[in-house]
Amino acid sequence: MLLEICADSVESAVSAERGGAQRIELCSNLAEGGITPSAGLIAQVRRRIAIGMFVMIRPRGGDFCYSDDEFEVMREDIRYARVAGADGLIFGILDEEGQVDVDRTRRLVELAGGLPVTFHRAIDMTPAPHLSLARVIETGATRVLTSGGAPKVTQGLPEAARMVKMAGNRITVMAGGGITAETVAAVAESTGATEFHASLRAARPSPMRYRRHGVEMGEIHNREYLRFSVQEENVRAVVHAMQSIAERAEAGTHS
Repeated sequence: MLLEICADSVESAVSAERGGAQRIELCSNLAEGGITPSAGLIAQVRRRIAIGMFVMIRPRGGDFCYSDDEFEVMREDIRYARVAGADGLIFGILDEEGQVDVDRTRRLVELAGGLPVTFHRAIDMTPAPHLSLARVIETGATRVLTSGGAPKVTQGLPEAARMVKMAGNRITVMAGGGITAETVAAVAESTGATEFHASLRAARPSPMRYRRHGVEMGEIHNREYLRFSVQEENVRAVVHAMQSIAERAEAGTHS
């Protein structure tokens, strides 16, 4: 079993590794669901961790139907991520009808130059995620992240399970969205997934003593003096729960 942690800072990436995760999804702006991280963040995280680093390639928040200019931005970001030491890439493109854009996604997979590619939760925004799986496979992606078309995978277990069964050995289906130490066993048992994606973040107050109230830099109210980061102890708890699942499964094969 494998645990991937979504990280948007050096601190979170280091916490993920210390907690026992095998891979991170590196991105920025998780308030928008994650976008491409900066060159500086990619470089510094690569220096600080030895576990797998998959880099998000998403030029903006919002939908996954991209203009020609945005597509070129994605191409440039892939070129940089490869040079900067990414172990894999994460992206996905949909067309105006909400279907997987096989042609343009495949072109990005080819540009990845052999790096493994995860088609992200854009699949959960398609009309029927399980039917979209075949189109993702056509792109050459090696993995797909899904919550089973629901806000959280715990709410989309039947669809996620169907996708795991349909995938067979053609592509890896990674379950994500609401994965915690308390939910991972049920998700594993219900879906058959062996890879899991989690954020495991918590808010903490800013260390700033002076606070200018009434002035906000963004659209999220009271965001300026909160910081969100992955909690090492939460990662460790999920890893422990996954180890228990594996041990039970191993015991079952010998009983």
